[in-house]
Amino acid sequence: MRQPRHERIIQLVKQNGYMSIDALARELDVTPQTIRRDINMLAEEDILRRYHGGAGLGSNSVQNEDYVKRKNWNQQEKDRIAMLVADHIPDNSSLFMNIGTTVESVARSLLNHSGLKIITNNLNVASIFAGREEFEVTIAGGTVRQRDGGIIGEATIDFIRQFKVDYAVMGISGIDEDGTLLDFDYREVRVAQAMIEHARKIYLVADHSKIGRNAVVKLGHISQVSAMFTDIPLPESLQQQVDAAGVNVYLANETAPA
Repeated sequence: MRQPRHERIIQLVKQNGYMSIDALARELDVTPQTIRRDINMLAEEDILRRYHGGAGLGSNSVQNEDYVKRKNWNQQEKDRIAMLVADHIPDNSSLFMNIGTTVESVARSLLNHSGLKIITNNLNVASIFAGREEFEVTIAGGTVRQRDGGIIGEATIDFIRQFKVDYAVMGISGIDEDGTLLDFDYREVRVAQAMIEHARKIYLVADHSKIGRNAVVKLGHISQVSAMFTDIPLPESLQQQVDAAGVNVYLANETAPA
């Protein structure tokens, strides 16, 4: 039976996606050594995954969290990532934007651009752009997923395939350390795959909570993207994958490829 402290650690990691050992020690008023032992025990159950200096969710966390909770996770990090992505998208560009709270942060950061043409299957993204008359916003047809405003289905895929755009701004639920891109809904994955096939450049946006996080549906591989935008250095094994594929990695507190 787990100790109450273990349950609290799991709760904190779920809320934040990732917690450092020092932050957990301060929150629970115990020593870092105690937290390390706790993380090791929970990692043996595959509830948490160990990282250098902290812990993230393990493979047994195979369900995506509620949209409202996810929207509030790591918002500062998402906003920094979003501003960096916006710097890499010029005015008068065409772009796909898929489902995800980080993608929605990117949409807000693009509001000062001009002449954008956006095709999206995310009602929240469309709503963010709705007040900009100089933007052309096209919403994909299909089935609306009530929990987060995502649009999915065969009609959505067929619609996306009619376009060829400059950029695809793609969110993701998880990135395995072998570079596999993962998500929870195969219908959402098929739409994202169509976007990848029909964009000239693929910008993957993912805060640190997505790195090493498991989900059950394979979307693709990190080698298919043009650049990744995140907020912490990648684990060595994942960094080796992006280096081998020649993928640029931009950190939200830096201005050059990692």
